Amino acid sequence: MLKLSRLRPSSNEGYLAWVLLVVIVTFSLLTNQFLTLQNLLDLTESYAVSGIFALGLFVVLVTGGIDISFAAVASVVQYLIATLAIHYGLSSPTGSILLAIAIGTVLGMINAILIYCLRIVSIIVTISMQSLLFGMLMWLTNGTSLYDLPDWLTTPIRVLPFSVGEQHYQIGLPVVVMLAVAALSWILLNKTHLGRQLFAVGGDQESARRIGIRVGLLHLFAYGYLGAMAAIGGLVQVYRVGEVVPNALVGGELDVLAAAVLGGASLNGGKGSVVGTLMGVFLIGVLKNGLNLIGVSSYFMNIVIGVVIVAAITVTHYKKRKETEVGFA
Repeated sequence: MLKLSRLRPSSNEGYLAWVLLVVIVTFSLLTNQFLTLQNLLDLTESYAVSGIFALGLFVVLVTGGIDISFAAVASVVQYLIATLAIHYGLSSPTGSILLAIAIGTVLGMINAILIYCLRIVSIIVTISMQSLLFGMLMWLTNGTSLYDLPDWLTTPIRVLPFSVGEQHYQIGLPVVVMLAVAALSWILLNKTHLGRQLFAVGGDQESARRIGIRVGLLHLFAYGYLGAMAAIGGLVQVYRVGEVVPNALVGGELDVLAAAVLGGASLNGGKGSVVGTLMGVFLIGVLKNGLNLIGVSSYFMNIVIGVVIVAAITVTHYKKRKETEVGFA
């Protein structure tokens, strides 16, 4: 007889997998529109940008920091690139992408410099930067959207097309970009000396400094990496919707942060995984998609998401407390 203890997950990813399975089965029973290949592909593509943001944010969380300004960085980058393309003849796709990544990286590094050099709490700095960047963008542009974008940024590209019976499907470019970013992040954090140093800084910053790790440079890299991912996510968002709307991305930062925390990332640093982060993103995506399909109010939807996040954080902190408890005979 199979023991139930063998089914108990041994990792955060295992718990998330069980939760995802239960949620997917539940929505599949409640509506026949949920478990269709087209809906799942649309769902994956819809949350690809959030996945890119979450992977960048995860690198910052690993170091024990936090950054709320990535959506504003993405908005600024996509507006700058679109403006240069429309009004100043920037026509090179490769040059535009590299310029976008460079701008995003610099904006991310500014956060790191303010946090590390001025010894200001990261969440205070990044909320201020988010307000500053978004406010300047809306003030300078009057909130005007851009539509006359270059073809390379808006023309749909057929990526990994496939057929099931007589139905034709494809895995879209946003998903491919997200998977590429996930692979890069996984290699960085799990297969490089730099990745081990990032986890060490998040585990105990003072101990990391004492053994010779250059904490300031690692923070500079982590926040710059998130800035680069914000820029990539911003361009992918433009590709998906075919327009640049200044305030389209700002406001979803907490969902991205929640996804990373659901995936096992600790707000204290030093924990989490790339796979868990992606699972957290798509758990939130599945919940929102499924609740929408069964006609649940968007207000109640926020309640459900909030309950799931609180439950995940509670379980994570309970496990951490149990791991650090010391017994006395």
